Amino acid sequence: MSTQTTATSTTTNTSGAADESHASGRALRDAVPFDAHGAWQPASDRPDPVERVLAGNAGRQERLIPLRMQRMAESPFAFLRGSATVMAWDLAKTPSIGHNVIIDGDAHINNFGLFRTPRQDVVFDLNDFDETLVGPWEWDLKRLTASINVAARENNVDIAGRERAVRTACAAYRTTMSQLSQVPAYDLWQMRGYASAAHIDAPTKLNAEEKATIEKTVDKAMKRSHATMLAKVAEPVGKSWRFKADPPILTLLDAAEKNNVIDGLRAYLQTIAGEWRMMLERYDIADVAHRVVGVGSVGTRAYLVLMVGRALGDPLFMQVKEGIVPAAAPFVPPLDEPYRHQGRRVVHGQRLMQSSSDALLGWTTISGRDFYVRQMKQIRGSIPVDWLHGATFDYYAWCLGLLLARAHARTGDAALIAGYCGNSDKFDVAYAMWAERYGAQTVADHAAFCAAISQGRVPSA
Repeated sequence: MSTQTTATSTTTNTSGAADESHASGRALRDAVPFDAHGAWQPASDRPDPVERVLAGNAGRQERLIPLRMQRMAESPFAFLRGSATVMAWDLAKTPSIGHNVIIDGDAHINNFGLFRTPRQDVVFDLNDFDETLVGPWEWDLKRLTASINVAARENNVDIAGRERAVRTACAAYRTTMSQLSQVPAYDLWQMRGYASAAHIDAPTKLNAEEKATIEKTVDKAMKRSHATMLAKVAEPVGKSWRFKADPPILTLLDAAEKNNVIDGLRAYLQTIAGEWRMMLERYDIADVAHRVVGVGSVGTRAYLVLMVGRALGDPLFMQVKEGIVPAAAPFVPPLDEPYRHQGRRVVHGQRLMQSSSDALLGWTTISGRDFYVRQMKQIRGSIPVDWLHGATFDYYAWCLGLLLARAHARTGDAALIAGYCGNSDKFDVAYAMWAERYGAQTVADHAAFCAAISQGRVPSA
């Protein structure tokens, strides 16, 4: 996946070249001053957000669209999660210094979480890449900061607290990018965000109760496994297992659709390393079902595959999820040919941005549609949004800004971005202004969306 930029990543540059990139970034402040980011207001030709959402339902499973609309209507934050297409149009109108990196495309606060690496370490990192593509680094940071603001509003955090949390995230992004501009590429690729407050040097210090809040989430995630999931979603049938129907979340498939998924898994095996293909040969497919996930993903095709190993009590769950065209795709140059397969695009973006990706991550095509395949994580979790207040929120915001900077530094020119962001808090202040204004816009868009449901314009479960 080409980054489509002439700048060279300074993670492999000499210090002299990094200094030149830093100076170039600093010079870009004249062309794109910080104030330009904070001065956001809706464009005069901004499309109706409700119509944008409805257009985004094209190609999704009709029976699940009312459920998707209902989930988006639950709160402004849920609307923000599901309306990437609305924000993509808005971001395309915002200023940028023109430096493209591999972006997540949907870097809101709920798309960071805990998972176990192939080495069995528990790390905290970005964990959703459905919208990944090549684009301006600013778009990810603006989606992150807007989500912080909207989540803070729902937690009744006042305007001063919202501003502080966003500025904290931006300060973490800015200072981390500066540090990474001097880090060798190999060392950068080895960095991990371990699931422990002891590994993060944040300016916000947590007291014992606040640390316990984070540790509670880690402990809860650690207790999740394929074995614990098995008892919740499946039941024994003879010597094998079958899924328990739980519509509309978990629905059973007819024989034809199930066979199509299994055929797709055979092609998927060629996209992972040989040693992992051999490992999967130790498992037999017991059952396949359709499983609804998330908010923005509702309506796309997502299958849950139950595999059972030859050892007693050895289940393995795999997710086969449809890859669709990213919301921001119309606003950036097209990707190189191999990555126009939407499943392969997701896999490549995840491998580049994530500190330690799933060894079973691959892609396939099923019935003419693009899919990616991954292991359902043995542990997976995130900090519940309603837990975020005060120092805990500020600390969490710092972690997210740090992780996003590290992800961007892997494919971008860290020195150029660091040079532009600078050492003062002026950059942070501008993004806090952006987040406050876009947060208010999201609240208004959500209200319009709920009104459209009441008027019958939008189908809702």
